Amino acid sequence: MNNKIQRTILAGIIGTAIMTVVMMIAPMMGMPKMSPPKMLSGMLGMPVFVGWVMHFLIGIMFAFAYTYLCIFKHKISNVWLKGAVFGIIAFVFAQIMMGIMGMMMPMPKIEGSMVLTAIGSLMGHIIFGMAVAKTVGETYCSSEACETKKV
Repeated sequence: MNNKIQRTILAGIIGTAIMTVVMMIAPMMGMPKMSPPKMLSGMLGMPVFVGWVMHFLIGIMFAFAYTYLCIFKHKISNVWLKGAVFGIIAFVFAQIMMGIMGMMMPMPKIEGSMVLTAIGSLMGHIIFGMAVAKTVGETYCSSEACETKKV
């Protein structure tokens, strides 16, 4: 497996782990309790372990999107800002997907304020994006493909 793929998988795992820790401590900061693995498993009627696996696989898939889809990265030079913008994009995509999934299957009831939950989720995704961007490293896009250079 080449280094770029390994670094991308690692970035997805690290970003998801950091985001998950932030979501676990969010209630201590006055935010509603959030558990993406529990929500995923509840929607599918599967054990929570399956929700955890899916949560990390989704994080890895988002990291691949960051690494290989050179949408905006050549326009932003700061790696932290790239990550934050990517996190916002990931948040919007996740909300759209949750809306679509909610139409197809029952959604678990969200505890607490919807506004605070959305703000907490946005913060988590921004932190995820920043962790992914920093772990993957600087990526420069050429007209042919993305070339990664470790920071």
